[in-house]
Amino acid sequence: MASLELIKKLREQTGAGMSDVNKALSEANGDEEKALEILRKNGSKIMAKKADRETKEGVIECYVHPNGKLGVLVMIACETDFVARTDVFKEFAHEVALQIAATNPLYMVPGEVPEEVLNKEKEIYRAQMVDSGKPADILEKIIDGKIEKYYSEVCLMNQLYIKDDSLTIAKLLENAIAKIGENIKIVKFTRLSL
Repeated sequence: MASLELIKKLREQTGAGMSDVNKALSEANGDEEKALEILRKNGSKIMAKKADRETKEGVIECYVHPNGKLGVLVMIACETDFVARTDVFKEFAHEVALQIAATNPLYMVPGEVPEEVLNKEKEIYRAQMVDSGKPADILEKIIDGKIEKYYSEVCLMNQLYIKDDSLTIAKLLENAIAKIGENIKIVKFTRLSL
């Protein structure tokens, strides 16, 4: 039988219910790390199930840097007004606003990056490696890797979370959905700076 402290810790980390935590601990033979992994995988399944549910409520979170020269507005939607008013949801919205302020993403997801921008990036990478002497197929793999790195810099959902670089913003969203129990979407954002 798992300790109450361990159950509480796992519930706080994942937002999973008591029975889900007990089941994960049982499946992991009491191993905390394995149980956490099981709960996170289940969080992905929960997110997939909720993805089609309509999000008509939410908040517009604003962050203005203390010097007054940088500001962010981010619209985050959820299913119910009740959830939109919870501290957990508001905290998630605030964290996303801070992320945008700190990292200045240009797009939400890779699919939003215009083809001409992508082609220009690839052209730059090719020019950088023109004298490398590597075979064409290897060069293409290197360029693909550089494009993934580019996405992790300019696409909000691909960025590493500034407070925990073991998470991307997509994973932070997935964790919030599992914790809150509703579909959540980062709808759009604007970052202004002087």
